[in-house]
Amino acid sequence: MTADAENIPVPTPVPGPPPAAARARLAAAADSPADAEPWGRADENGVVSVREGAQWRVVGEYPDGTPAEALAYFERKFADLAGEVSLLEARHRGGGASAADLRATATTLRERVVDAAAVGDLVGLTARIDTLLGGLEEAAVAESAAAREAVDAAIAERTALVERVEALAARDPKSVQWKQTTTELNELFAQWQSQQQNGPRLPKSAAQRLWKRFRDARATIDRQRREFYAELDEAHKAVRARKTSLVERAEALAPRGEDGIPAYRDLLDAWKAAGRAGKKADDALWARFKAAGDALYGARVERETAEIEASQEKIAAKRALLAEAAPIVDEPELAKARTALTGVQRRWDEIGRVFPRDTERSLDDELRKIEQSVRAREDADWKRNNPETKARTNDMTRQLTDAIAKLEQELADAEAAGDAKAAAAASEALQARKAWLKAVGG
Repeated sequence: MTADAENIPVPTPVPGPPPAAARARLAAAADSPADAEPWGRADENGVVSVREGAQWRVVGEYPDGTPAEALAYFERKFADLAGEVSLLEARHRGGGASAADLRATATTLRERVVDAAAVGDLVGLTARIDTLLGGLEEAAVAESAAAREAVDAAIAERTALVERVEALAARDPKSVQWKQTTTELNELFAQWQSQQQNGPRLPKSAAQRLWKRFRDARATIDRQRREFYAELDEAHKAVRARKTSLVERAEALAPRGEDGIPAYRDLLDAWKAAGRAGKKADDALWARFKAAGDALYGARVERETAEIEASQEKIAAKRALLAEAAPIVDEPELAKARTALTGVQRRWDEIGRVFPRDTERSLDDELRKIEQSVRAREDADWKRNNPETKARTNDMTRQLTDAIAKLEQELADAEAAGDAKAAAAASEALQARKAWLKAVGG
């Protein structure tokens, strides 16, 4: 025999009565009143017995030690069993462990307690296990029902995921926003994996059926996406070819300078109608196309800058002419005003165009005001001195003069006759004719 931790020889247990007899003794002990006798005893030969109710059962021998040491050895065996029972009771009260697993452990432990080679209240310990088994039975039933509910809920959740994926797969591929759809599909797959890893285990048939639907819908979306991007890539290739040709034609305009701007504008219209070639390709091609246009417009800017610099003296000369022409507006003699203005206009034209254009327009507008003033005076003078106008005026003057003389006579006759009404009418008509005569300058 080998020694234990306390260097006590391990006894050779003596087989007890058959299991049927042991169960009979346990039943009898359960009905017997407890007494104050100890749970075990050891004789001088090291034979140890345990009390089960009113009966004693030999549990083993411990020949190499004292009776007290023999009894203590088998009491420690009982303490180990009682500790396991207490641990199971604590785990059951804690509620964290599976009731079915605890019930299986408790059943095995009960088999070890019955007819155990140990000294202690084995009957009471068995009763504790039976009480624990009764509670675990109820808990296992509730646990099983909860498990079925959890499985049903998990099936419903995964079915909802499957239906959402199938809805994505059923959409028209031409109207799908693939970036958004891909993100949504990845999120649904992540939810599926999370439910699979963290949720209850589904029945194999239901799990396989749902996964097949999910997998098939996902495969359909992947196929549609590949086809879409394949078609898009072909379209991008065609657009890249068109835009590359436009870039080369735009770059070929560089030797023409600003004269190439109209052609460049036509190419720009073609560029806008060419479509998309993909962001990266579009950005690179546009950079080249824009650089070609910038070169043409840059030539225009250089030319305009040179023209503006060359126009400074011309601008000063035209402003001097405007200062010279300003008194023409107040010249009383129209012929002198016209002569002076004609001289200014001739020298103005000899100076030529100036830049920038807005400065030229401003200067032309100031000269035009002086021209309009002289022209207005000429128009008025022409109207006054036009022979036809004079003839019409003289004819009207004679008519009005004759009418006034006639009305004056009528007024005198009416007053002489005492006809107040006729006199008033003649007087009113006479005043009107005199007003018209004054208006025509008579």
